[in-house]
Amino acid sequence: MAKTLISYFLACFLFLNSTDCISQVYSPCRAAVIENYKSQIGVREKTGKNDGEDIEKYLKTVGLGKGYAWCAAFVKWALTDGIINSDAAKLINGMALSLHKAEKVIYFKGTYKMELLPADVFTLWYKNLGRIGHTGFFNGWANKAAGTYYTVEGNTSTGGSREGDGVYLRIRDIKSTYSITKWIGD
Repeated sequence: MAKTLISYFLACFLFLNSTDCISQVYSPCRAAVIENYKSQIGVREKTGKNDGEDIEKYLKTVGLGKGYAWCAAFVKWALTDGIINSDAAKLINGMALSLHKAEKVIYFKGTYKMELLPADVFTLWYKNLGRIGHTGFFNGWANKAAGTYYTVEGNTSTGGSREGDGVYLRIRDIKSTYSITKWIGD
């Protein structure tokens, strides 16, 4: 029995992009959000000026048009595309700061309140801004012992810019993460 469970979870880990595996491991709501954000990996801005059909679709969820930074809009789009209730969705606007709500925090500056799961939302603090300046999805541990995790985030780049050109799968360090919040109650 133990070997069967280990084999199952190993298979799910290896094929994390598989819809069947995701829906068997996570709640239907969480699985849907994961599918939403993963389906956008590779989306790029049309001209590099926070524009393009998909970017404008994200921005519309926060009441903004092309030209605005869109990391928070991407997160709201993936969460609210028929997934989370409208009361929770009302809390999210075009600012990355809106994804850091005290009642939803499960990780804060090195302290864990509960296990982190794919589709939880991270924020990054920027000293030069004096505030949270970027957000995206925690997508699982890359190396938990080393404190690195996979993300899927919008308005970034391969180098991790907060003013990038698309939706990327990246690796970030938990030590540089300000907070992680749980928006899906499973």
